[in-house]
Amino acid sequence: MPIVKLDTGFNIEVEFAITPFHKRMFAWLIDLTIFIGYYYFLRKMVDALNWDDDEQWAMVLLGLPPLFYHLICEITLNGQSVGKKALGIKVITTDGGQPSLSQYLMRWAFRLADFPIWLLGFIQFGALDWWFAIFLFSGLVCVLATPLTQRIGDLVAGTIVIDTKTHTSWEDTVFTELESNYQPRFPQVMQLTDKDINTLKSIIGTVRKKSDYDLSMRIGERIKAKLNISSDQDSLEFLETLLKDYNYYATQ
Repeated sequence: MPIVKLDTGFNIEVEFAITPFHKRMFAWLIDLTIFIGYYYFLRKMVDALNWDDDEQWAMVLLGLPPLFYHLICEITLNGQSVGKKALGIKVITTDGGQPSLSQYLMRWAFRLADFPIWLLGFIQFGALDWWFAIFLFSGLVCVLATPLTQRIGDLVAGTIVIDTKTHTSWEDTVFTELESNYQPRFPQVMQLTDKDINTLKSIIGTVRKKSDYDLSMRIGERIKAKLNISSDQDSLEFLETLLKDYNYYATQ
């Protein structure tokens, strides 16, 4: 499984596992199954209601949700569709952050180039020669040919798809449950960005998993210098305290 090292907000490289092709394919098949089920239900509903030609506009409107499925899912499910969530993969930026709305829009818009099923209509009616069918596989070829298994939409939007099951921190949000009487220590933590906090939780997960306390020490020293704070806690405990403090102040 390919591994990519991305620079974090603390100038420390963190490793992410790139999603292998077969996982992306299985996720796509799950999403496709949802589409097929939706259209099957829609067809049955139309037949039961006996809509005539004057009411076909309603069927067109009901057929639109799958068009926006991936866009809505990735925005609301933190970079995942139902298929991606089932396979434990998600979309992040090439610098390890959360994609912006414009990046999600770019990925979605370029699905027309990655999966140009619409070409079949032009070929069927003779508007295009048969050999144009090779472009139906443009997204597939791009995923197989690029080092980070990026489709065209990923390349344009500056995103990659990672395997969260090999990187525990991405399985969770930054939310951390606090004791009812918790007392924060470092209000300066609110100077960090959302990306910094996501990276911080990612690093804590890596340190716990690999017992890489050298990483926690380096990160801890960089944060202390950045926020101009001091602490007598050990490095991992200090990072965990910062995460708890962020949760405390963010919910006030």
